[in-house]
Amino acid sequence: MRSGKRYAEAFKNVDRTALYDTADAIALVKKNASAKFDETVEAHIRTGCDGRHADQQIRGAVVLPHGTGKVVRILVFAKGPKADEAQAAGADYVGAEELIPKIQNEGWLDFDVVVATPDMMGVVGRLGRVLGPKGLMPNPKAGTVTMDVTKAINDIKAGKIEYRLDKTNIIHVPVGKASFTEDQLADNFQTLIEAIMKAKPSTVKGAYLKSVTLTSTMGPGVKLNVAKLTN
Repeated sequence: MRSGKRYAEAFKNVDRTALYDTADAIALVKKNASAKFDETVEAHIRTGCDGRHADQQIRGAVVLPHGTGKVVRILVFAKGPKADEAQAAGADYVGAEELIPKIQNEGWLDFDVVVATPDMMGVVGRLGRVLGPKGLMPNPKAGTVTMDVTKAINDIKAGKIEYRLDKTNIIHVPVGKASFTEDQLADNFQTLIEAIMKAKPSTVKGAYLKSVTLTSTMGPGVKLNVAKLTN
């Protein structure tokens, strides 16, 4: 069955006018994840924030209790004992200035998360044009600029994800894999929603969460009943 045909079949399973409870939405997303690979289950959260204002920006990180199901490759910018600590903690790549030309000139991007000690941010800053647009710049709010590189690496490997507003004020984040149980996905999703609710800027007027949609990589979106999420 071609992917277009499969999507059309999955689309029929979703009532486009309905707002689903979390448990029903997760069951439906799992049912519709029929690709030949283990699809990622994603949450797309449309907020009432205006990201053009600094006081309405949302950025943070949360450790999902059951992880993301993805093997994450970690690059750490550190020197001396901190570089040794990063290696011991299981970082995939560790380095300093010597990595700049490799990333800038050779286009090396075989990593998913970048961690840096504060003293290395001057070096990492030179990669802003490359790492920034890909969402890979280390950030203190996300816990990726830190002297405690062991904790940062352990958290990331345990299932820590970063969330942030995009230019349209939507947060896009993975909450697991289609092979996860419904309970595992529900736990991860609930942990994410609680973190995002806590991150609500005090200056937001009107509805904070405008819509929340769950989907798998190749499946149609399933809209959730936001009122039940925020009670």
